[in-house]
Amino acid sequence: MGGLRVLIVDDQDLVRAGFSVILQSEPGITVVGEARNGEEAVDRVLELRPDVVCMDVQMPVMDGLEAARRISVQAPGTGVLILTTFDRDDYLFDALTAGASGFLLKNSTPEKLIEAVQIIGRGDALLAPDVTRRVIERCTDRAPEVPTPSAALDDLSGREREVFGLLALGMSNAEIAIALYVGEATVKSHVSKVLQKLTLRDRVHAVVFAYEHGIVVRG
Repeated sequence: MGGLRVLIVDDQDLVRAGFSVILQSEPGITVVGEARNGEEAVDRVLELRPDVVCMDVQMPVMDGLEAARRISVQAPGTGVLILTTFDRDDYLFDALTAGASGFLLKNSTPEKLIEAVQIIGRGDALLAPDVTRRVIERCTDRAPEVPTPSAALDDLSGREREVFGLLALGMSNAEIAIALYVGEATVKSHVSKVLQKLTLRDRVHAVVFAYEHGIVVRG
């Protein structure tokens, strides 16, 4: 009844048990199940329909990145939080492009884990500004020479496209408001409409989309 429903995915029993104890200690969060690898994770997501999946990267049978990719397609309403011991840009970028909404190191505090689940559970992305900049740098490196066209972009108004371009540069709502001489609430409304029209889960995936489709370009 109510609250956030969480699935924990890790190939180590003690890790799953530890995360479960931490999350279950927070009112409003319920751990509805566990899985030992990515393949099990996808099956359990389709069965249980959790709000958030806390998932390791390196696992047997199917890793967390491939599982995140399948979950984002088959259960787009479920947010994926990638948990790893590796603070590596390739994991970070690959996780986000696979459809994950957040990235947290396993040595983070219990409070950070709870906060991460709550943030992703309400449909936001979990990335600090410096991490967002790293995502943008990776997008710049990997962006195709010839952007892929998207008919969905035609649905954006002129102002929404302008906001989208600034968002894709990693600017916050407050920074966009200053740049466009409008209120922050107005910017927030435009950002929400952009994400809705482009069927993007959050602003981090909007950055990836923008580089892939030529809204912003290298240099």
